Amino acid sequence: MMNFEVQNTVGSIVAKDLRFADVFKKNGIDFCCGGGATIEAACAGKNIDPKEILRQIEEMATTNSSALGIDFNTFPLDLLVDYIEKTHHRYIRENVPLIIQYVDKVASVHGDRHPELVEVRDLFHGCAVEITNHLAKEEEILFPYIKQLVEADLSGSEISMAPFGSVKNPIAMMIEEHEGEGARFEKISALTNNYTVPEDACMTYRVTFDKLKDFEEDLHNHVHLENNILFLRAAELESRLVK
Repeated sequence: MMNFEVQNTVGSIVAKDLRFADVFKKNGIDFCCGGGATIEAACAGKNIDPKEILRQIEEMATTNSSALGIDFNTFPLDLLVDYIEKTHHRYIRENVPLIIQYVDKVASVHGDRHPELVEVRDLFHGCAVEITNHLAKEEEILFPYIKQLVEADLSGSEISMAPFGSVKNPIAMMIEEHEGEGARFEKISALTNNYTVPEDACMTYRVTFDKLKDFEEDLHNHVHLENNILFLRAAELESRLVK
């Protein structure tokens, strides 16, 4: 029994087991950028009974009890940073150039009959620029400082405030940028009818939509790990160490 309540936040529930994200996806509830909302609040605007969400989560936990997902809450923060970089940042860097080629091609070939593809292309190009800059800021500024916090905690040494002030400052910027990319992919999903290909779609068209859908799913998991686990724990650790 997981013993969740309607006042638990969406993000805290998914943090217990990433597979619970499927329940929220199925019900159209944002678990990454909107992870700070309680189940009750998230359900209120969608005419969903929050107790039904709890029932579905409990059912998943019971039927899959032998195959629980990774508990990222148990990861030391420096290990979690490394995991995010080597899993999600690497995924983005490997897939952005490929997806650009695909969206460019389908917009060029099919854009006259499906003008939404031109907008999808432009949206993804914008994503490519913004998210590349976003990764650099995390890897060059925020993540090294989090690792310094962990090292200071382990060694019992003092750590002074960073040039950017509290870790909450870059975190606030990262969260704002996460929300921007989340909104961008909401538009892409809406334009593509949730990545549904038309009857006249060629194989390249289908592959493009599959890659966009996979990219969005990876982005949601990536943002969840940062917003709902890494950032919260980093802020708590800093408040304990920096006087």
